[in-house]
Amino acid sequence: MGWKDKRKVMQSYNVTAEMYEERYAGEQRRKYGKALENVDVAGRTVLDVGCGSGLFFCEVAAQAGMVVGVDVSRKLLVKAKQQADDFQNTFILQADADHLPFKDGFFGAVFAFTMLQNMPKPSETLNELKRVSQVGGWVVVTGLKKAFPLEKFMDVLEGSGLSLDAFMDDEAVNCYIAVLGT
Repeated sequence: MGWKDKRKVMQSYNVTAEMYEERYAGEQRRKYGKALENVDVAGRTVLDVGCGSGLFFCEVAAQAGMVVGVDVSRKLLVKAKQQADDFQNTFILQADADHLPFKDGFFGAVFAFTMLQNMPKPSETLNELKRVSQVGGWVVVTGLKKAFPLEKFMDVLEGSGLSLDAFMDDEAVNCYIAVLGT
């Protein structure tokens, strides 16, 4: 899986952008709630990698110091911009999760919901999320169960050098949720 595969993912999300929230909003919000039980975003600079239509912004913008959402899909970012416009501290940017345009250690909390399975090398993507995370912060990732057997997901997490602070395997979200300390 390489750039051609990333383009296919981008095109797929561009096509489904109009129905994204209708299709995924309920499940995504359940993931957000579970993850936020273990992470305090108050006053932190938050990065939402693979932000999709920006649903997560509503969950964190009121508490966070700043929220930045990145996605590779331009059409999903149009939707995310509508969400971001509701908050003065929320911004969006088109970017590839494997090559984030941010300084090392910039974000206090990095979230990547339902994104790792779309990446050619999830371990490398996780290293990039770690790179932009502050020491003492968190990286929160999910692993879609139908794409990641538990053993494979755990291998990706263990290879990151991050500490596993919390792990959730909740049937209601169809994902594993990992909260990793930096």
